[in-house]
Amino acid sequence: MVWHKQLVNKRKAMRICMVSDFFYPSIGGVEEHIFNLAQMLLKRGHKVVILTHCYNDCKGVRYLTNGLKVYYLPIKVFYNQSVLPTMICNVPLIRSVLLREQIEIVHAHSAFSSLAHESLLIGSLLGLKTVFTDHSLFGFADISAVFTNKMLELDLGAVSHCICVSHVGKENTVLRARVPKEKVSVIPNAVDTAFFIPDPSQRPNDGSINIVLASRLVYRKGIDLSASIIPRFKQMPHVKFIIVGDGPKRVLLEEIREKANMQNRVEIVGAVEHARVRDYLVKGHIFVNTSLTEAYCMAIVEAAACGLQVVSTRVGGIPEVLPEDLIILTEPEVDSIYEGLLKALRRLNNCRYKSFTNDLNRVPCGGGDEVRFRKMKNKSSRKRLKQRSSKKSNYANNSTINKNIPNEFIGNDCESILCPYKCNELVASLYNWENVTERTEKVYNRIMREPPSTLGGILYSYLHGDVWPILLAISMAHLFLRFLEYIRPGRFMEKAREWPRKN
Repeated sequence: MVWHKQLVNKRKAMRICMVSDFFYPSIGGVEEHIFNLAQMLLKRGHKVVILTHCYNDCKGVRYLTNGLKVYYLPIKVFYNQSVLPTMICNVPLIRSVLLREQIEIVHAHSAFSSLAHESLLIGSLLGLKTVFTDHSLFGFADISAVFTNKMLELDLGAVSHCICVSHVGKENTVLRARVPKEKVSVIPNAVDTAFFIPDPSQRPNDGSINIVLASRLVYRKGIDLSASIIPRFKQMPHVKFIIVGDGPKRVLLEEIREKANMQNRVEIVGAVEHARVRDYLVKGHIFVNTSLTEAYCMAIVEAAACGLQVVSTRVGGIPEVLPEDLIILTEPEVDSIYEGLLKALRRLNNCRYKSFTNDLNRVPCGGGDEVRFRKMKNKSSRKRLKQRSSKKSNYANNSTINKNIPNEFIGNDCESILCPYKCNELVASLYNWENVTERTEKVYNRIMREPPSTLGGILYSYLHGDVWPILLAISMAHLFLRFLEYIRPGRFMEKAREWPRKN
């Protein structure tokens, strides 16, 4: 134990700048990943700052939990929460932050983030180590994918190391960005299981079943599939839907709700803060994910931690996220997802019946405690009591448990459902931020031992992408940095104040 404490004290503190267009107050998996990883790195003694663009009134420098410093740069959003990719115009701002904070490692997140790509270039030209985390999967055919893949290929050629959140994501990144597999590591996301804990008391006790869907309401999340599935439950009045999230596909869901006349059974909550997502998850019995492409999917892990049955499409890296006991995988088709939901409902219905009959086999025995049948000397008395309880069980099964439930729900899948608290323990053993942070630290330590990059090496790495005009832009960025160093040398720049931290 003493040796471990000495090892922790000897750990070299690093100065890390995490960059992305996607951060709070925006809500999403990338934002949550950056925040939690930054918090864990702060607790382990490292210095971490966040670099992103402004969000409405959220401008300048802000401090979040545990003194996490966030720079909201005065840059306007161009498209889909990303800034305009200029490669030159934002050089003074990014350089100023990196030098003032004395950054050693630039860690960029998300291939959709233009600010992340520019920061990787500027960090490389300043001689800093660079890391990129890819959170998404891309195709190879459409124009958007071709452009994004080419930009990623150019940037990752000069990056010190790349991190993917799943093995499928690693294969995708290696293929589309032509990155050597030795430079790519797989470090999954994690979930705070101490926060996403089950609470079965929040579920309805009137026999109704809640199906929860929580995601951005966009095409990539398969909201069109969800809209086609909801009307199929019109004849099942005990099944209700809770939809958490917002996006352009919300209009479609509202339209389907009106056409199916399910206004009182489909609740569209809208966008909520991540801290409030659990409040809706614990109300549900089943969580459905209809994504068309996913590298990891944090939502299904959070749902499983809250004890929900997870029904998800078999796309991207989802099959490797949760074990078979915690997820029902389907094809990204309406019929397949519907069958998966019916399977989950059958399991739930059978377990309810089993739980009800177990309760009937318990009678009060003084002091309010419930125990099994008392031992009776008279065998006939015990037989009559068991027959009476059997009749009650059959009556309850016919009149209460199976009321308004179609024949499709009758099955024998009860053994596949785990206790909600057991699900939470299993997810905690698989994914936790301590493990993710330790593995990320290993990547940092590895690249810090590598020799610094030269301008010639950077230009040669970009030349690997077969886009010759990019060399002109990189050369201009380098000359601009030299000019800024001449008019405002970094050694004379005021350094940011270091705030004392508690151990």
